[in-house]
Amino acid sequence: MMEKSVSRRGFLGAAAGTATLMTMASSIRAMAAGLPLPTSPVSLNIVDAAGNLALTQPAFNNYKTTHPQLVSRLVFNKATAPELPGKIKAQQDAKSVDIDIVIVGPDALSAGMATDMWVDLVGMPDSGLPDLKSIYLDGAWSIQQLAKGHGVTVSYYPSGPLLEYVPDKVKTPPKNTQELLDWAKQNPNKFIYAQPANSGPGRTFLMGLPYLLKDSNPKDPVKGWDKTWAYLKELHKHIEYYPSGTGAVMKELGEATRYMTVTTTGWDINPRALGTVPKEVKVAKLDGFHWVVDGHYLAVPKGLAPEKLAVVLDLIAFLLKPEQQAYAYDQGYFYPGPAVKGVTIDMAPAASQQAIAEFGRPEYADWIANNPVEAPLEPEAMVTAFHLWDQNVAASAK
Repeated sequence: MMEKSVSRRGFLGAAAGTATLMTMASSIRAMAAGLPLPTSPVSLNIVDAAGNLALTQPAFNNYKTTHPQLVSRLVFNKATAPELPGKIKAQQDAKSVDIDIVIVGPDALSAGMATDMWVDLVGMPDSGLPDLKSIYLDGAWSIQQLAKGHGVTVSYYPSGPLLEYVPDKVKTPPKNTQELLDWAKQNPNKFIYAQPANSGPGRTFLMGLPYLLKDSNPKDPVKGWDKTWAYLKELHKHIEYYPSGTGAVMKELGEATRYMTVTTTGWDINPRALGTVPKEVKVAKLDGFHWVVDGHYLAVPKGLAPEKLAVVLDLIAFLLKPEQQAYAYDQGYFYPGPAVKGVTIDMAPAASQQAIAEFGRPEYADWIANNPVEAPLEPEAMVTAFHLWDQNVAASAK
């Protein structure tokens, strides 16, 4: 969903449990999977193309602390969703893969699935992973199914699409898509959203419009989005440009260069908690909207050495434990954030609890409970939708 460049606070200490016991459990799982354990601790290279480390880096660090016999070092890097699949494909073609785990949204996951880039983790016999359907929230399970085993959902949220606006500039927010279009016409270049292929809110807006506009088939961007493409082309006439990421959008909203954008629960709460956007900025929902859920996946490029894959599988299982999932509340970045059941805000670090209490929205509980929830597009359809947006919207005449 979401890319993030803001630096983070220091991470909390290791989870409960001794290193010896945890390592013994790892050995059992790795042997069951038929994979050899490394003879000495390994270094893991983790690339984040979703902005997810804000939610999971404490849990990654906890794994290293409690598994010193398996992991010597964790190296964290960042990449954009559009660039990551090409980078990995080049390494695979050269038979020199040096990326061990990637954290991706549906965008990069879909692009990689199109070229059969990822290991089928769920399909591995005795992988040591838990029964995902039994532990996931319903929405998290819906996006897990889209991965077809080639990624494991680590974070989840209902997402959007919502509207976010500067109240001093927008006295009455639009209530439906026609009012939004009318407002954009009356306030040229003051509405903005980022390129859907690299933006959680942009992607959610793109996939949510077919439900708002009652298009013929919200799951088919080729044959079922006639109203959506026509609407976006009309809206395009009143948009100056499309930033490459959501962070740039929030910066302009915070500076009141733009007055309104599309948003999600996390992209509403977190930039206000960080001070990028004023606390007073407000959100609205459009009549008849459906939540289009979003998530982040852990995926593994094909080409890893078996002993590294053994450690990676155990690490993924560790990150799905409730006490590690509680870090996903963060400062509202992917609100709520946890993908598994039974992870409540009181399990989160104190800083997370404080941020949600101060910058969360009381109305979100009602909106989440009382509006339909939809899975994102299937991977192939999502890639197609991004291509059609580039061709039919961004490149169209104004």
